[in-house]
Amino acid sequence: MSRALTDLCDVPIVQAPMAGGGSCPPLAAAVSDAGGLGFLAAGYKTADGMYQEITQLRALTSRPFGVNLFLPQPELADPATIEVYRHQLAGEAAWYETPLGDSDLGQDDNWDAKLAILLDDPVPLVSFTFGCPTAEVIDSFHRVGTRTAVTVTTPEEARAAEEAGADALCVQGVEAGGHQGTHRDDPERDGAGIGLLTLLTLVREAVHLPMIAAGGIMRGEQIAAAFAAGAQAAQLGTAFLVCPESGAPLLHKQSLTNPLFTRTELTRAFSGRPARGLVNRFLREHGPYAPAAYPQVHHVTSPLRKAAARTGDAQGMALWAGQGHRLAREMPAAQLVEVLAAETAAAVLALGGPSPTGGIR
Repeated sequence: MSRALTDLCDVPIVQAPMAGGGSCPPLAAAVSDAGGLGFLAAGYKTADGMYQEITQLRALTSRPFGVNLFLPQPELADPATIEVYRHQLAGEAAWYETPLGDSDLGQDDNWDAKLAILLDDPVPLVSFTFGCPTAEVIDSFHRVGTRTAVTVTTPEEARAAEEAGADALCVQGVEAGGHQGTHRDDPERDGAGIGLLTLLTLVREAVHLPMIAAGGIMRGEQIAAAFAAGAQAAQLGTAFLVCPESGAPLLHKQSLTNPLFTRTELTRAFSGRPARGLVNRFLREHGPYAPAAYPQVHHVTSPLRKAAARTGDAQGMALWAGQGHRLAREMPAAQLVEVLAAETAAAVLALGGPSPTGGIR
């Protein structure tokens, strides 16, 4: 087993990078200082915005951390379907008294500029979502001392990441909140995601890279189960979303345990790519008609989602959440790391295994 990531954290608990505001320097610093691995999400930010957050995080902690990048997306969307969806959303624009966003704001999420910054001023770990970078890109990070991880949702994606030279895999089960990190957005595979424990076993038998388990994890017992399936660390997003250090809107945090929201679904309603969120009015009304058009739909609905948040309307927000959202515990991030580590150690001990310490191995 590769030891490429061993010294990044004392306990094998990773705070997921949550684009859109949930991940922020105070949250990442609190997790890293507690012995876990904090993450910043560069997705949807400008290159300068990413750099400013890295600077803020370095001022808050001297511990290792990670930065997550979105891969540039191919031009696959049919403009006609986007225009039809815009017409469908006209009532939302009128209701929130805000214009729809411009769908032509670019496909690459400022990829080249972000790479340039991260290679010029390296961070300990960079992870990738929505695809696998080329071997040349991964090699360039290795040359400056940065470790790399690729989000995968199938054994085939895991093989591609291994061939490209990645140091580790973030193995994302279908239970995960937010976007599914598939390398290719195929509408014909909507709903065909693989559960985390099955996926871990499939990936473990397909490649020889350390695995970070992600998807619906909220308790130490689940982390122990992921270890039993071959993972070396667990990545949690929804669990950290309710922490006071999280940058998520208060209404989003409250909605995770609000009895009004009873379940989650994968939907294209907010971004044009499958993403798991709490089922609310917007998701119910627009999900069945949203086209496979990412990031165009994300740009179109962005003003609507912001307006809903400003007016305190949870029914119009993208309430990203994993399947375990009702298990969320509101506590400081450092305390949550401590509690999760203790729960994991107790669960592993009950199974007769060694204590899960020493970071990602």
